[in-house]
Amino acid sequence: MNYGFIKVAAAVPSVKVADCKYNLEQIELLVSQAEKQAVEIVVFPELSITGYSCQDLFRQNLLLDASETAVMMLLDYTRHLDVVSIVGVPIAVGDLLLNCAVVIQKGQILGIVPKEYLPNYNEFYEKRWFASSQDLRPTEIRYCGSTALITPEPQLFRTSQGVTFGVEICEDVWAPTPPSNHLALAGADLIFNLSASNELIGKHKYLQTLLAQQSARTISGYIYAGSGFGESTQDVVYGGNAMIYENGILLGEAERFCLEPQLTAVQIDVERLRNDRRNNTTFVNAQRRMRNENIHIIKCQQAVAPTADFVLERAVNPHPFVPQSTDMSADCEEIFNIQAMGLAKRLAHINSSRVIIGISGGLDSTLALLVCIRAFDKLKLDRKGIVGVTMPGFGTTDRTYENAVSLMQTLGITMREINIAKSVTQHFEDIGHDASLKDVTYENSQARERTQILMDLSNQMGGLVIGTGDLSELALGWCTYNGDHMSMYAVNSGIPKTLIRYLVRYAAKQLQNEIAQADGRTASDILLDIVDTPISPELTPADENGQIQQKTEDLVGPYELHDFFLYYFLRYGFRPHKIFMLAQSAFRQNNVKYDDATIKHWLKTFVRRFFSQQFKRSCLPDGPKVGNVTLSPRGDWRMPSDAVSRMWTDECDALD
Repeated sequence: MNYGFIKVAAAVPSVKVADCKYNLEQIELLVSQAEKQAVEIVVFPELSITGYSCQDLFRQNLLLDASETAVMMLLDYTRHLDVVSIVGVPIAVGDLLLNCAVVIQKGQILGIVPKEYLPNYNEFYEKRWFASSQDLRPTEIRYCGSTALITPEPQLFRTSQGVTFGVEICEDVWAPTPPSNHLALAGADLIFNLSASNELIGKHKYLQTLLAQQSARTISGYIYAGSGFGESTQDVVYGGNAMIYENGILLGEAERFCLEPQLTAVQIDVERLRNDRRNNTTFVNAQRRMRNENIHIIKCQQAVAPTADFVLERAVNPHPFVPQSTDMSADCEEIFNIQAMGLAKRLAHINSSRVIIGISGGLDSTLALLVCIRAFDKLKLDRKGIVGVTMPGFGTTDRTYENAVSLMQTLGITMREINIAKSVTQHFEDIGHDASLKDVTYENSQARERTQILMDLSNQMGGLVIGTGDLSELALGWCTYNGDHMSMYAVNSGIPKTLIRYLVRYAAKQLQNEIAQADGRTASDILLDIVDTPISPELTPADENGQIQQKTEDLVGPYELHDFFLYYFLRYGFRPHKIFMLAQSAFRQNNVKYDDATIKHWLKTFVRRFFSQQFKRSCLPDGPKVGNVTLSPRGDWRMPSDAVSRMWTDECDALD
């Protein structure tokens, strides 16, 4: 296991019903492939040694003996292989015949897991041949030349790298309380399912939902291998389903109805799963019921350490905050509704029909304005109750000013313009600051003056000041304390910068029919130009051509990098060296040109700023949580303002 990842596989071999020799050969081929691909655990379908659809042939001693012989030959074949193989085989235990999973590594049987729930309805008749594990007492049996314990009690297997896994068989996962529930609560990071579920119209989609939900409910990796081509088609057909999930997310799947053998291998992030479990108090509380369970923990054999450097094989999304569904419009609509409903409730609670919002012509204030529009429309309030205030200063450019004014006019809100140059200049005189010195005092004085204006207008007009700052800025502390840092309701506090562009583009499509202004542009035109405008607080003068000179990303780094760092730092608690590796992979896979030195530099900047700026987050105004990461001191993130960042920055320095 490297960086918390373990490579697992679901195998779908060719099969011939009741031909154990042929089936063994096919299994060995896929085991060999798995070993060459550095797979640590591979699972095969239910009764893969004999074929699932043998029916009454399971009563034939010759078939049972041949299946045991095949397992013995598989033991010999795997004697020098590290990969753990899980195969399905019928095993006679006294008066019972059990449908079992046999866990094999390096020529030894690590354990035998019998099936608990036997389907005996519709096309299934398993109780005709097999007994349930519930009918079994813990028993030592002689199997494949050695003694093995077979028990109905939960069994866990632990690899030499410390990954714990459990096994269930087909129908087990369809039960109201699957064995995997208990296995996960007992500590299984991964669940392997040997299956032989047949195909019916609509069943595959249901199966996908079932496995995704079980993986999510147990916060586990779920590896499912189903019987494929070669099983008897006397009355049913088997499609060769192989699917691998990580906490409800599909990581890999085989081609259904394929005539060729398949090996679906992926890397599962066990560290990510464990972090989610630790963070989920419901999961931890549910583990209490396992305290009196008799759990058998079986240690796997020591595997040879890999000689090659670790290579991440799974795709990493460079924009983890941006929804990846096929219907981005629906996701944007949901996000807008969450923001708008939060604001609508606040307005209804205080019985207010007026809000005050600073409009700069930038992304953040634009999104906040769009949220206000939606909230007012939902409440059937006059948009004139939205008071947009543009406050030109020393760095305001024509582009942002014109976009701010045109957008407010187009959307039909009340517009106010208050130039802050005179008042800020007077303030510089009052505090004895040289206005030619473009330092932090020069910049923050403007930000605080704008906030003071909004707050005073709020008192004067009886309205709510709407905050425009976003999640990315809060993470970096890129806001002026008691300036744009403060508001009466912060609608964007749960939205990162990388997501805002998508939301504004979506809004542009929705507002194509808004009334055009004198300059001939619609709201859609204005919004798209805002999206293309460089991100800037515009607190220092423009260049000689009137263009934005103070670009935020030149100062604090690319927001797509910082959002990436923020997501994995907060959501999963990953340490810098893993975040660095993931960023390397994510941006390389997506052809975004950040070299290692650039990623390292901005990662250290992120860590330094994140720790040093916590004091601003400790006193944030209310705002709606939108995604699964937020920095609200009342919600997901509580951190002392004087926490020391040394361990994290030291690890950043050590990256190579």
